[in-house]
Amino acid sequence: MKKNILVICALLFMIPFPLAYAEQEAKEILSAVVKIRSIIPREAPSAETLGTEREGNGVVIDAKGYILTIGYLIIEAESIEVTPSEGKPVQATFVGYDHASGFGLLKTEAPLKVKPMTLGQSSKVKEGEPIVIAGYGEGDSVQAVRVISRKEFTGYWEYILDEAIYTAPAVSYYGGAALIDRSGQLVGIGSLFSQVVIPGIGTLPCNISVPIDLLPPILNDLITKGRSQKPSRPWLGIHAEEAHGRVFVTRVTRGSPADRGGLKAGDLILGVKGKEVTGLNDFYRKVWALGNAGVEVPLAVLQGIQIREITIQSTDRYHFIMSRPQKIL
Repeated sequence: MKKNILVICALLFMIPFPLAYAEQEAKEILSAVVKIRSIIPREAPSAETLGTEREGNGVVIDAKGYILTIGYLIIEAESIEVTPSEGKPVQATFVGYDHASGFGLLKTEAPLKVKPMTLGQSSKVKEGEPIVIAGYGEGDSVQAVRVISRKEFTGYWEYILDEAIYTAPAVSYYGGAALIDRSGQLVGIGSLFSQVVIPGIGTLPCNISVPIDLLPPILNDLITKGRSQKPSRPWLGIHAEEAHGRVFVTRVTRGSPADRGGLKAGDLILGVKGKEVTGLNDFYRKVWALGNAGVEVPLAVLQGIQIREITIQSTDRYHFIMSRPQKIL
């Protein structure tokens, strides 16, 4: 833990105060990062791709015991265990999930005896800035990294993140990790390991974090309703990839609208409601522009050597997942 404290002290950043005070402040900040372990039923839709045992990090964000993490760690969990930096594991309950941002929220039965991490402003995080990414535990779980890009990220699971925070060097404990700015405030939650193309340098391994500014507008909804009350985007239930501007279906979720509508892995998406698709980002945005969840989505699809017109009755992804049998402790 000593190394962790010194790392964050070095980046609390150029603030003139005595080292002893800096170490104590850093220790308090890091104590808000906890370990999360969840068990997911084998029959859960996400178990096929994300597994039935998931482990990562979370951040205590208030004195009531609410913990912010990345949603894929806890979605569909039948049990959730939280381990603080000091103390024994405790049980936690699933509180909410927001598909649009990727945030997940859970709560321990009794508040942990740690100081919650203060929410910062991710809008102030600029390219080139040094920053700390902090996971649970000792050793290399806390690292100084640099923000290498602030730009859009498009995920294969019908997901677009505006102004994602790209950091390097990449770390392996990114899931739910805290992205901490120079004032010791939380500005992002670790989501993905990815790669980014840097002009003049090439492809660089990196981590992608969800900006914390997306949380305040939906936090009360997550706590009281389990989800954002904003209108939901139409969801098809596919995984897709882009190659040379073409969008290929790589997986179809069983029982999803795409499955019921006849989409198959290997299909090539040509158009949405008569408009040509020019890439993965363009495909998602054309689907979402049709209306809210439940809207019909007319697609032109190349299946084998035949072009087919398929209309899919979209749904709300949250309802699809949460309607599945699960045991939340």
